[in-house]
Amino acid sequence: MKAEYGHRIVVMGVSSCGKTEIGRQLAVKLDGRFVDGDDYHSTASVEKMARGEPLDDDDRAGWLQRLSELIGDARARGETLVVGCSSLKRRYRDLLRTGDEQLAFVFLEGTRELLLQRIQSREDHFFKGEAMLDSQLATLEAPQSDEAVTVDIAGTIEQVVDQAAKGLEARYRRLGQNDV
Repeated sequence: MKAEYGHRIVVMGVSSCGKTEIGRQLAVKLDGRFVDGDDYHSTASVEKMARGEPLDDDDRAGWLQRLSELIGDARARGETLVVGCSSLKRRYRDLLRTGDEQLAFVFLEGTRELLLQRIQSREDHFFKGEAMLDSQLATLEAPQSDEAVTVDIAGTIEQVVDQAAKGLEARYRRLGQNDV
């Protein structure tokens, strides 16, 4: 069900957890628009990751600010927007919330082994390698249940999308907001 005023949702997690595919399908299910946060990285950041160098907080600051503004614009229009963004630290999620204080998060969680398998099977993506994954896993401050809907990525895409949608619907009911 489409919310009267739309919802803004960030699908988050480390590289290769499925943010893009799950985010796209969740946006379709919610009659919304999907934006891949990776498309908003600076050229310098993409080049850095392509060299196998992890981003630091300074690299991420402008990127997160751009995404927060995008989220704020969607809120102002009452649009349902799903953004794929790693959002690894609480302070990154807090910065994204400056665009919409009711921003929801879906945390895609998986084992290191599954994530590594997915990274190694990717072609034509700037993020590669075990060291980069380990860096993201070390940086990750997993959100608590009051901050995000957590979904295990071990299932099929359809199962993960359905679990995310059900979790969001329960969250919105608890908060007294429009259903998803």
